[in-house]
Amino acid sequence: MTITEARTPVTRGWMVLFAIAWLAIWTVQLTPVQLLLPTQLDTPDDANGWISGVVSTGVVLGVGGLAGVIAGPLAGAMSDRTRSRWGRRRPWALAGTWIAAVCLAVTGFASGPIAVGASWTGVSIGIAVVSAALTAMIADQLPEAQRGTAASLASSAQAVGIIVGVGTVVVLALTVDVSYLVLGGFIAVMGTIAALVLPDPPGPAAATRGADGGVLRSLRDRDFGWMISGRLVVNIGNALGTTLLLFFLMYGLDQGAAAEDNLLIAIVVYTVFVVIASFGSGWWSDRTGKRRMPTAVSAMIQALASLLLAFVPSWEMTLVAAALLGIGYGAFMTTGLALATDLLPDETAHARDLGLVTVSAALGQLLGPLIGAALVAAAGGFWLLFLGGAILSVLGGLMTAGAREPHVARTP
Repeated sequence: MTITEARTPVTRGWMVLFAIAWLAIWTVQLTPVQLLLPTQLDTPDDANGWISGVVSTGVVLGVGGLAGVIAGPLAGAMSDRTRSRWGRRRPWALAGTWIAAVCLAVTGFASGPIAVGASWTGVSIGIAVVSAALTAMIADQLPEAQRGTAASLASSAQAVGIIVGVGTVVVLALTVDVSYLVLGGFIAVMGTIAALVLPDPPGPAAATRGADGGVLRSLRDRDFGWMISGRLVVNIGNALGTTLLLFFLMYGLDQGAAAEDNLLIAIVVYTVFVVIASFGSGWWSDRTGKRRMPTAVSAMIQALASLLLAFVPSWEMTLVAAALLGIGYGAFMTTGLALATDLLPDETAHARDLGLVTVSAALGQLLGPLIGAALVAAAGGFWLLFLGGAILSVLGGLMTAGAREPHVARTP
């Protein structure tokens, strides 16, 4: 891997705006995943019972995830080759923002798995495009010693985004259609501001040549391949333990009408520990340069959380697992993203390769419900779902440990 030339550290204002952009992205992606889509597709009165709603939710999220895994790297590769007066990343960040905003509004008025699935696929594509553009800015503009901090902002924004979105819907008792309109407006405003204000310097002159046909070459890079594979598997494991949580509370713990309020409580616990773990691990990795093993160990902590729910399914244990899951996943996503920026195999194609990194996480989060729905249907309950999450978390951690840590120059 080629180490880039020294870069000037970015300002606090850059970091704040970057965090706001990711807060908007995670809020509009995860609020529907955690609450709105399960509510739209729930089938308590269906002839096959509530499991039909779980399966429909899993399929919708899985299809959206597959669309995102294509759109993200493709948009990233095209942004690497974009040469316009608006910059390389900015046009794609704006396009992704508005695709997501419009499709969110459409999803709110959709009915039935097919219509909801089609509109949600549009949302997933938009999110993948804007995420690829923003993630590339880390490698484009930040020195190595600031990448852990930027990654911690993106990771903690994920947890905060869940509580902002779900909390707004639950506390204000918003209807499904109004909720989607609010989310669409949020990403439209915040995403547009971030895209227009964040700097977008021109890339190296060789970027156009280097971005051609190199996706497979990047994936064949030993360390990058192990890292991205582990990231995908760990995110599937995380999704098994989180994205069907509303159904677990409703039907696994028989909480009924109290499930939505308790979901918010669990999310608050999760969020607190994600934020603590994200900033703590990001700070530590920037100062020590150690990213690989902390990333792998954090996946094992996530596995422990899933094991607890598999063998001791109770409301009290759900809160304990939420805390452990927050610690594990917060640290994994922070140090893992910083590791990914250090392992980029092609200096001329940051957005393309970081698009793969971003989509591996997004795809894991969206394939998780599809796999989870199958596990719930097979077991007629949730124990196999959480056991599968634990196994995949361990496997992903071991895969990440297979990547060799690069030697990079540390800035004072």
